Amino acid sequence: MADTKQQTALGDVAARQLAIATRTVPQMVTITPRWLTRLLSWVPVESGVYRLNKVKNATHIEVDCSSRDEKVLPQTFVDYIENPREYNLAAVQTIVDVHTRVSDLYSKPYNQISEQLRLAIETIKERQESELINNGSYGLLHSVADGQRIKTRTGSPTPDDLDDLIAKVWKEPGFFLLHPLAIAAFGRECTRRGVPPPTISLFGSQFLTWRGIPLIPSDKLPIVKGKSKIILLRTGESRQGVVGLFQPGLQGEQTPGLSVRFMGINEKAIASYLVSLYCSLAVLVDDAIAVLDDVEIGNYHEYTYK
Repeated sequence: MADTKQQTALGDVAARQLAIATRTVPQMVTITPRWLTRLLSWVPVESGVYRLNKVKNATHIEVDCSSRDEKVLPQTFVDYIENPREYNLAAVQTIVDVHTRVSDLYSKPYNQISEQLRLAIETIKERQESELINNGSYGLLHSVADGQRIKTRTGSPTPDDLDDLIAKVWKEPGFFLLHPLAIAAFGRECTRRGVPPPTISLFGSQFLTWRGIPLIPSDKLPIVKGKSKIILLRTGESRQGVVGLFQPGLQGEQTPGLSVRFMGINEKAIASYLVSLYCSLAVLVDDAIAVLDDVEIGNYHEYTYK
C-alpha cells in the first residue's frame, strides 16, 4: 500500500529555493605561497636590460700594509670585463576573454571580469616562480657555476650535505630553496640522527631551519626519477647576491612588473584583456648560489625506541 502520509510543514528542498547560499570566490588548487618571489630582492630595470659589470682579475690588485719606512707603495688599478653579460626581461603573458553578456548579467556578488583576471594573474605568477627556478637562460638551476655544484653523500639529504652547501655560500647565506618532499626527506634524516631542526616564523608561517637558515618550500623544484635538488642562495645587490629584475611603471600596472590592459571588444561581443608580467633574475657573483644534486626523496627509516 502506498504511503499516504500528508506533509504538514514546508520541506527542505522547497525551502532552499528562497534561501541565499553563501558563495566563495573561485578556488584553484595550483595557487601556492610563492615564497621565492617574496624573499628575493627586486631591482627595477628601466630599459628592460640589466648589465652585470664585473672586476677583471681582482686578485691582481696590489695593496700594502702601512709600514714605518718610506717604501714605495704599489701602483695598481681595477680593470673591468669589456663585454659584460646583459639580462633582458622575459615576458609571461596571456589574454583573458570574457563575453560581455556574462560580465553584464552574472557579476553579483562577484565581478566576473575581476575573478577571471585574478585567477589568470595567479597562474602567471606561478609560472613566474617556475621560470625563476628553471628557465634555461636565467633560472637559478641554470645559473650555478660548476664549482658550486655538489652531490649528496648517501643519496638522502643529510645535515652534512647542507653544511657543505653552507660552505659554498658562506658569505651571508639567505635561505635554502627545495621541494616540500625534499624538506620531508631532510626532516627524516635529522630525526634519525636525533637532531630535529628548529623552526622560525616568517610571513606568519613556520619554517624549518638548519644552522639558522630557513628551508623555503617550492613545488617548482623538479623531481626526476625520485631525485630533486636543493638550492642555497644569498640575495641582494649590496651583498653581491641573487636579484630579481622587473620593469617599473608599466601601463595598466597592477603590481610591480605586472600589467593588465584592455584590448577591446570584438564582433562577437567578447572583451579581451592582456595580462603581462616582465621579469628576469641575475646571479651577481658565482658564490651567491650553490646546488645540491641527486637528492633522493623516497628513503624512510625504521625507528627503534627503548
